[in-house]
Amino acid sequence: MRKYFLSLVAVTLMTNICAQQSNVRPAIPQDKKMEQTIESLLKKMTLEEKIGQMTQLTIDVVGKGMNIFHTVIPFEFNEALLDTVIHKYKIGSILNVPGSTPQTRQEWTDIITRLQKEAIAETGIPLIYGVDQIHGTTYTVGGTLFPQNVNLGATFNRALSAETGRISAYETKAGNIPWTFAPVLDLGRDARWPRMWETFSEDAYLTSELGREMVIGFQGGNGTTIGKDYVAACLKHYMGYSVPASGKDRTPSYITEYDMREKHFVPHLEAIRAGALSVMVNSAVDNGIPFHANYKYLTQWLKEDLNWDGVIVTDWADINNIYMRDRVAATKKEAIKMAINAGIDMSMDPYSWDFCVLLKQLVEEGEVSMTRIDDAVSRVLRMKFRLGLFDKPYWNIQDYPDFGSEKHAQAALAAAEESITLLKNDENILPLTQGKKILITGPNANSMRSLNGGWSYTWQGDRADEFAADHNTILEAFQNKAGSQHIVYEPGVTYKARGSYWEENTPEIEKAVAAARNVDVIVACIGENSYCETPGNLDDLTLSKNQLDLVKALATTGKPIILVLNEGRPRIINEIVPLAKAVVHIYLPGNHGGDALAKAVYGDVNPSGKLPYTYPRHANSLITYDYKPSQSQDRMQGAYDYNAVVSVQWAFGYGLSYTTFTYSNLKVNKSSFSANDELTFTVDVKNTGSVAGKESILLFTSDLVASSTPDVRRLRAFDKVDLKPGESKTVTLKVKGSDLAFVGADGKWTLEAGDFDVQVGNQLLRLNCPVGHKWENPNK
Repeated sequence: MRKYFLSLVAVTLMTNICAQQSNVRPAIPQDKKMEQTIESLLKKMTLEEKIGQMTQLTIDVVGKGMNIFHTVIPFEFNEALLDTVIHKYKIGSILNVPGSTPQTRQEWTDIITRLQKEAIAETGIPLIYGVDQIHGTTYTVGGTLFPQNVNLGATFNRALSAETGRISAYETKAGNIPWTFAPVLDLGRDARWPRMWETFSEDAYLTSELGREMVIGFQGGNGTTIGKDYVAACLKHYMGYSVPASGKDRTPSYITEYDMREKHFVPHLEAIRAGALSVMVNSAVDNGIPFHANYKYLTQWLKEDLNWDGVIVTDWADINNIYMRDRVAATKKEAIKMAINAGIDMSMDPYSWDFCVLLKQLVEEGEVSMTRIDDAVSRVLRMKFRLGLFDKPYWNIQDYPDFGSEKHAQAALAAAEESITLLKNDENILPLTQGKKILITGPNANSMRSLNGGWSYTWQGDRADEFAADHNTILEAFQNKAGSQHIVYEPGVTYKARGSYWEENTPEIEKAVAAARNVDVIVACIGENSYCETPGNLDDLTLSKNQLDLVKALATTGKPIILVLNEGRPRIINEIVPLAKAVVHIYLPGNHGGDALAKAVYGDVNPSGKLPYTYPRHANSLITYDYKPSQSQDRMQGAYDYNAVVSVQWAFGYGLSYTTFTYSNLKVNKSSFSANDELTFTVDVKNTGSVAGKESILLFTSDLVASSTPDVRRLRAFDKVDLKPGESKTVTLKVKGSDLAFVGADGKWTLEAGDFDVQVGNQLLRLNCPVGHKWENPNK
């Protein structure tokens, strides 16, 4: 079977992989002069130089050793290894953080400037340095850390996503880093998955909209050229990475091709059309084929169908995984052959230069063509030219005076504030009035680590308390807001310092209960400690027993409890929700999350976040909002009772406010439509409460009958308005007729004749499509 698979790939590769579909406009406009320069440079390069451009190694390969004691020490080059990497193997890209320690802007500049000078002296071609700047300036000391993507999803605010990208790019560039491995465009559709918090949403449309805006923020335009204050974006993880069958990171998925195209591919498609310069590949296996060896998805869907000339880079050591883990290749050499022929342009190896040796052998043996090599290298060179690295490979940090500025901090604070999601507020206990005595308790109450999550100064985020010490924890923010005399702190449950996310110390719940008897209100800060990728895998989605026991014990005091959820994924809390008067979800709000929460609890900020995912009620009943009709049946007719009742804790798009909004007068410009029409909806939204507030207006559609069983509803448009008390606005939402199409069993986009229901708030109307349409091109 393996020989047949390899033969099939070889036959497919007879098509020139450089050829693009002539009827598809280039995803990124090309500069003819630049293309001529690239072609001329390729002719002058040796095979060794070309393969070097296709190789990416981690910075520690050229350093004197890892920082195993977790102390801040300056990075030092190992001169012999630097000579081997740059001058012998002519490596074209370096990534990552020295010794797992964030660097200052000057340290980054010193490291990258030295690397650039060495590379240019050897080949005349600058390096490209890449780092995972996931939620702000993740790995630069003193930079601005924004809320994680899941928070941005909760804002339903495109402008905030764009501004996050813009500021992140500016501050990344301030450290001489031109390439960020962001944004994450996976769909957070399985609460068990440990990277839920890196995603914007479970929904493909919301992810597409926010992802596109972040790419524009990162790159500053359509990708043709990247200006001084911007960086190259890298979409990840292409694609379907977030729905492994087991729920555990980097384990296999089994995604139908129509589900892949209709949902998982869509955010990448939108971002590519916005000019994204690079893509990082899904580390796992789908339907038995490693993504890094999937010619159809890498070359056909991405490069050819979209006429895209950007770079496809592997994730960490994933060519090795083709043979070591997935066992579809017998050796690394065979794995390299499969990956490069499938469409990989750059290998994040990341510790060994044997990729260079083995790929050279494959070319000399005729197993990898020079056409494929030249295609890959031209893509890498093109990205470097578009970034302006040939003209200016390094720069002065003084060119970026707004790095870590107060105005950037205010932007991060605003994003955190707007993401706060009020899930329960019985008897309008919130906002609190000043003067009440408050118990701040729970393991997340006094931790910058839990506020930030992973990818924060370090991979696991476990040193955030050290590097973010000048920012406020929840406890410190409440002390500043209410006055220390009104705040009592007794955690009851604490996390193990620098431990794994699930490790907790011996609880002291009785101390918290004793403290609660002398206060007016309890603020219980619960959730998760930081984690990232595979170390965040879990076996039980239920919140830890210690934390559940803490809330139950506090409830015996009779004092009102406000639950603050500070977690990267929705942990099961159905036992304690009834015990709380209010539930406030802050997700992973970053360095300014404590301040944002305190402002919301005391009414300076009116919560306007809405859940970007479905919050499950039970660990074994996970579902997304766009489920199938059979999943909502109350009872099956006849002898069999399958009890397939959808029961969730809170629905996608749910979120309360300190004010109330009413919807009325939903209209559409045409109730009968075709695939080529644009539908314009208007709805009146009024603030009927006593305080100003922001409201996200979500438009859902339902295809009532289809040849392939339809999703019960799909988000098709959204906007956000800010209304004063008594103020009303008419909101306009536009939906293309083609947006109501689905991918059929034949893999083609199809809009079928029939009826569609539309819902905005409590407003409903019905549309009719009298004549259907099927697209012959793979993308609409």
